[in-house]
Amino acid sequence: EACAAAGIRFVGPSPKVLRTLGDKVAAKAAAVAANVPTLPATGELPVDPEACKPLVAAVGYPVMMKASWGGGGRGMRVIESEAELLPQMESARREAKAAFGNDAVYVEKLVRRARHVEVQILGDTHGQLVHLFERDCTVQRRNQKVVERAPAPYLDAATRESLCASAVRLCQSVGYSHAGTVEFLMDADTGLFYFIEVNPRIQVEHTVTEMVTGVDLVAAQIRVTEGAHIGEPGLPKQADLRLSGHALQCRVTTEDPENGFTPDHGRVSAYRSPAGFGIRLDGGTVYSNAVVTPHYDSLLVKVTAWAPEANVAIRRM
Repeated sequence: EACAAAGIRFVGPSPKVLRTLGDKVAAKAAAVAANVPTLPATGELPVDPEACKPLVAAVGYPVMMKASWGGGGRGMRVIESEAELLPQMESARREAKAAFGNDAVYVEKLVRRARHVEVQILGDTHGQLVHLFERDCTVQRRNQKVVERAPAPYLDAATRESLCASAVRLCQSVGYSHAGTVEFLMDADTGLFYFIEVNPRIQVEHTVTEMVTGVDLVAAQIRVTEGAHIGEPGLPKQADLRLSGHALQCRVTTEDPENGFTPDHGRVSAYRSPAGFGIRLDGGTVYSNAVVTPHYDSLLVKVTAWAPEANVAIRRM
């Protein structure tokens, strides 16, 4: 809104879309309205702890508590029974407040054996929207993604089509433009998928999608901001999008393995940058004798490996 008032074009969705999708409870309501599968959940939980008990019980234990305004694993708690509800909620609210300036939380039904799969979407400002298939980001630590790959190795064609169509349907219903990610949980036992949230922006793991589709998502966002239509150069139509090969991304981070892999800082004694066919690096501020400060995220470099076959891409990584 400040950009619009100053006559500046903002690269990203409209303020209205950001307000809807930035609130996970509102986003879930939009998904329900768009006939996208969702997990049983509460709305935003009331401040009174006792008033929360029947609401959570109606969802049914075990549940996952989440920050309404957050991401990156902050404010997330698995709650197995009512005895755990109040202490876990207090802890989650405290963490959410510190991380996002808002302590609102809600709960949804826990999927015990879940895969985390997400769909990359891209829309212009004229109502046209496409998907660029999916990524799997199930390998996580502390609910933060560590390894991403595309395409997801366990999806059959029919499930892929249904998953991607659900993502497009939701984003069209709210008037989405630019790049974004629609995230789902897939029950590993049933194969059913459920919407969890939308990241209304470009994500760390966008590189694997770029490697398997050949679309430069950053450049595409700029073209959208300039007013280009889907189908113009850099903004392919859905019928022209194809998956080519396999890609995976690993995050090179500075962490302390003796302290639960928490973010760490200090001097890099030695660093060798990988290179070769099918290897892509995003980052580059790390080098031998570089000093990693405590003032930033622990992510230093993203390494992405591509190959025509999945096992070759994995070996290359």
